Amino acid sequence: MSMKVTNYGATMMSFKVPDKNGNIDDIILGFDSVDGYKNDTTYFGAIVGRVANRIGKAQFKLDGKLYKLPPNDGKNMLHGGAKGFSEVIWKVQEYEPDSHITFTYESFDGEEGFPGKLSVSVTYMLVGTNKLKVKMTATPHDKATPVNLALHTYWNLGGHKSGDILSHILKIYGREITPVNNELIPTGKIVPVKGTPYDFLEPHKISCRINELPGGYDINYVLEGCPAEYKKAAEVHENVKGRTLELWTNQPGLQFYTSNMFDGVKGKDGSVYPRHAALCLETQGFPDSVNHPKFPSQIVRPGETYEQIMVFRFTASE
Repeated sequence: MSMKVTNYGATMMSFKVPDKNGNIDDIILGFDSVDGYKNDTTYFGAIVGRVANRIGKAQFKLDGKLYKLPPNDGKNMLHGGAKGFSEVIWKVQEYEPDSHITFTYESFDGEEGFPGKLSVSVTYMLVGTNKLKVKMTATPHDKATPVNLALHTYWNLGGHKSGDILSHILKIYGREITPVNNELIPTGKIVPVKGTPYDFLEPHKISCRINELPGGYDINYVLEGCPAEYKKAAEVHENVKGRTLELWTNQPGLQFYTSNMFDGVKGKDGSVYPRHAALCLETQGFPDSVNHPKFPSQIVRPGETYEQIMVFRFTASE
């Protein structure tokens, strides 16, 4: 197991693990060089924030004050704005070969419209022979601010250039979703998945009901044990190479996305990524929580620390 990262966006560039025959493949999508990430609109492998996912109408009210943010997704904000955390240079705080690397970033007061200075860190840890642990923290200095970080890795367990992920078998430990409108902004409702195309309570191929959805999957699941309990979020298996990915988190939500907008994206090793070339499993707070009081709060105040933990376990078998 090995990974390559860059301090541009604290981004995962590659992640290599063996298959059932011991052959090594890179199982995340990406680019050959940092230049590719600078011109990227897919957020390949990046840490996104200060607030991941969407903020409706690019505004929110906090402690009686209305904050208007620069929109970058129609009239809404997506993944922290036009220059969110995925587009900045992080500092390498600590590095231990074969073990871990920690990136830090100092987000200034008013960056992309958000209030207060915020110290952010992300640590990637290779644990044992088959686990990746990702720990993200954020500490506000002087003002309350929303924080919702996410790791936007695109996984294809057959290898990054092996085609689409429609035959991957998926289980999601979420009985409910937060439905969205035609701009992908949550309606505020929380509805059960049972009997719908979003039902992955029992493992099955992603292809089974994807054609019933406009474009594919791009939805937030309410994870069991919400909001703070550390729990299993998802399992994915790919039959040809035999790889399985299991994911645990302490976050209340999981965004499941199936690369719906891809149309011949030119990636690393000369590959061209087709539609549905990968899946994203982004553990997170609920989208647009700043505008939905019934959703788990993303507001972090001075003296408090935001902490997100993800643990991926990779195995391979017949």
